[in-house]
Amino acid sequence: MRTLILIPARGQSKGIPRKNLRPLGGRPLLAYTAATALAVRRATRRVLSTDDAEIAEVGRECGLEVPFMRPPELALDDTPTLPVVQHAVAWLETRGEGVDAICLLQPTSPFRRAEDVDSCIELLETSGADAVVTVVPVPARHNPHWVYFRDDEGRLRLSTGESQPVTRRQDLPAAFHRDGSVYVVRRDVLMKQNSLYGSRLLSVVVDPDATVDIDTMDDLERAERVLAQSAGQA
Repeated sequence: MRTLILIPARGQSKGIPRKNLRPLGGRPLLAYTAATALAVRRATRRVLSTDDAEIAEVGRECGLEVPFMRPPELALDDTPTLPVVQHAVAWLETRGEGVDAICLLQPTSPFRRAEDVDSCIELLETSGADAVVTVVPVPARHNPHWVYFRDDEGRLRLSTGESQPVTRRQDLPAAFHRDGSVYVVRRDVLMKQNSLYGSRLLSVVVDPDATVDIDTMDDLERAERVLAQSAGQA
């Protein structure tokens, strides 16, 4: 299966200025995802999609391909991820470079493991699923069977639609949260169904302690603490 790893990294960001180049442990944030991408065994190409010349240069220095620059209209604050991925695939296909699957790795998840990425790609290939994503377990207190919505009058209703909550923690079904570190989707699901998920979505469970999604300065500080703790255990 020809699998394209695509790393989207635009120049501007709201929460942290120049986030994708922000130093983390003395290295640009982008460098962590680039290193993981290069270590993935089941990928055929590793492409950076950016609108920013400096990010493009850092990406090349990290070993990524930068065969095109992303159009400015696909690098706005409100630009969804889907058309960014579709643009990359369409650009490659117009040059005769087809792919069977796309693995989306966002730089804001710097601590994902290459083994988990390979597991997602392998599961997509062997299962016939439309897409595979990484997930982490949801703590019992946040399980949908214990979560309520409140209407304008203050009345509560269970998120599951059931009339009564599950009584015992031991009886709660396992629930999972999409952590956003790895998405792998078949080409036709992406391009023909306009979806990153399709109708048959499978998952690989990853370690929640290693899951950091950097969107704010608090997230970046937490990532620095995770790095320091890892260095202390080495």
